[in-house]
Amino acid sequence: MELEIWHIWIIAAIVLFIAEIFTPAFLAACLAIGCIFAGITSAMDFNIKVQLLAFSAGTLLSFFGVRPFILRYGHRKSGDLKTNVHALVGKTGKVTVTINNSLNQGRIIVEGDDWKAESENNEILNAGEKVEIIKVDSTILIVKSIKKEN
Repeated sequence: MELEIWHIWIIAAIVLFIAEIFTPAFLAACLAIGCIFAGITSAMDFNIKVQLLAFSAGTLLSFFGVRPFILRYGHRKSGDLKTNVHALVGKTGKVTVTINNSLNQGRIIVEGDDWKAESENNEILNAGEKVEIIKVDSTILIVKSIKKEN
């Protein structure tokens, strides 16, 4: 069996779809869709100019038509997910060592972990008080008292 031109277009499409697995931008897949368009025109015995035109049209259609949809709904934005210490913002903790910013002391327990803490408004927060984490400054948690809001 002899390899025809449309076989080459389809093989190129398959290789590009496989390459897309390793790239996050949906660019290789756009080229693969263009290869499929060109493969179809080649199978219908159109000349190379028509095949290249179909490849270009298929690539452009998928790049401007499909790609924005895939990027919007298919990929999660990493900026929406808070991780590590920034995931603690909004959580509550318990003061274990009195928080006094002027003495540079204060520690809290949050989800079983011990953290250095400072109060938001330089207020003194006594051991045993419940606090809410409002900000992270390096490895120091900035907190405010929960009982003041009630």
